[in-house]
Amino acid sequence: MTTKQKTVLVTGASSGIGAAIAARLAGAGHHVVAGARRTDRLHALAERTGDNLHPVQLDVTDPVSVTAFVEAAHRRTGRVDVLVNNAGVMPLSRLDSLLLDEWNSMIDVNVRGLLHGIASALPYFTAQGSGHFVTIASVGAHEVVPTSAVYSGTKYAAWAITEGLRQECDPSIRVTTISPGVVTSELADSITEPGAAQAMRTYRAHAIAPDAIAAAVSFAIEQPDAVDVNEIVVRPTRQR
Repeated sequence: MTTKQKTVLVTGASSGIGAAIAARLAGAGHHVVAGARRTDRLHALAERTGDNLHPVQLDVTDPVSVTAFVEAAHRRTGRVDVLVNNAGVMPLSRLDSLLLDEWNSMIDVNVRGLLHGIASALPYFTAQGSGHFVTIASVGAHEVVPTSAVYSGTKYAAWAITEGLRQECDPSIRVTTISPGVVTSELADSITEPGAAQAMRTYRAHAIAPDAIAAAVSFAIEQPDAVDVNEIVVRPTRQR
């Protein structure tokens, strides 16, 4: 149990990294508001985790939905202490595959979804004089490989937006970017291009568990208020 309970919002919490973050933080005693489109999975997660986790339907591509998500959390506890912008998609493909709908989906979720979260939570953080943004980016923000051009572009945008936020925010608001390497999750299931799907199966041979990323989030948010952990990169030991 933590000595200071926080109200933590987690987007994309129905599976993978988001579910692991929500479960770990709820288990540590924080009040977690878990958002995702698949509410059946959120309710199952709440049943496994206990009373500290509250499921809320959320579509990060819809700014009205994101505003309602943050408002729901504030109504429950009177505070919003941490927003973990985790929701993301990764339908990798070569540019010459011309999968425009998939590219736009990545931009909508990975970039606009992040901006919607910032726009919804920042007024609360400013009013209460404290808060913590945590962005789940990717090592794709730091490197580009064949098939990752658009995905890496969205994750670099997420990194850049979050770094800009850190510099612009009042010092009372902390900002952290966490960039996972290869992690066991459903992200690769959305890849429709056969070549990219095969490459990802090979690439993910040494994936680490989502809880490794959840542990990094926990470390960042549980530092003293005067400590701002700005960036963490977490890779499998075999990933270079």
